[in-house]
Amino acid sequence: MALDVGDVRIGVALSDPLGIIAQPHSVIAAKSPQADADAITKLIADTETKILVVGIPLNQEGKPGPQAQKVLAFVELLKQSLSIEIVMQDERFSTVAAQRELIDAGVRRQARKGIVDKVAAQRILQTFMDRRSRELKAQQP
Repeated sequence: MALDVGDVRIGVALSDPLGIIAQPHSVIAAKSPQADADAITKLIADTETKILVVGIPLNQEGKPGPQAQKVLAFVELLKQSLSIEIVMQDERFSTVAAQRELIDAGVRRQARKGIVDKVAAQRILQTFMDRRSRELKAQQP
């Protein structure tokens, strides 16, 4: 599972059972950090998620800015109720790329608002899975 954590919405994506293809799943309307963490904890239990990938919005220099600090604080809150592995994934430009993808597909502005976050989460998860696959292949003799 991957999350694109924002102030207003949290995009959620899931992988296929083999961990090859990421798929947009849902959007959680952000309420409060604790309510959001509770909703994600329940979703993780319902989907039997083994790894949580959280997009970290780094700035162009690759350093965490104010939004990244909020995401890191949220991850610390999640760690209190989760026992699964949590991985941070650079998510620079994932939302911009998701917006572009939806525009190219002809999705109207109002409709994009409701789905861009889960598409961004899909991009975050796919990037993570592709990187992990390359690393595993590199380790093989």
